[in-house]
Amino acid sequence: MDICELILSDHHEQRRMFAMLDDVAKDDTHALGALWKRLSTMLEVHAQGEEEIFYPELLKLGERLHDHAEIEETEDAIGDHNDIRDGILASQAAEVGSDAWWKGVNDAREANDEHMGEEEHEGLKEFREHVDLETRHRIGVAFAAYEAEHVDGVPIVDKDPEEYVKENS
Repeated sequence: MDICELILSDHHEQRRMFAMLDDVAKDDTHALGALWKRLSTMLEVHAQGEEEIFYPELLKLGERLHDHAEIEETEDAIGDHNDIRDGILASQAAEVGSDAWWKGVNDAREANDEHMGEEEHEGLKEFREHVDLETRHRIGVAFAAYEAEHVDGVPIVDKDPEEYVKENS
């Protein structure tokens, strides 16, 4: 169980679920609401799991390599997570299927798409290149357990990216 593969698998599922929203009739608010509830919960649990388990390890990797790129990547990721959260919160404040709801959903989607692309080409790449499989397995087990323990969701709380890095370095 490799943390990099688990994160990539989650990313695939997130893309798949956004595509499901695209395929649902716009007046089927029951299906839209149910799918978005599942996806928005998944997005937040995934983000929080990364923040508690993956990104502290990425920061340690940067320290070990004497590379400050991981600090910038982590700050950017936390900012992206905040943008995703803001979209989720905006959608939750609106009626399912309304223009305001779709705006929140699409804002979350755009932020998530940007985040996944950056993470897949930067942080995960660095991790695969410089972290041994045993460590990636240990972190993967912790991440999988975190997501399983929080399957019903976690509170949505923005974080200050710079404070996050200070607290986790």
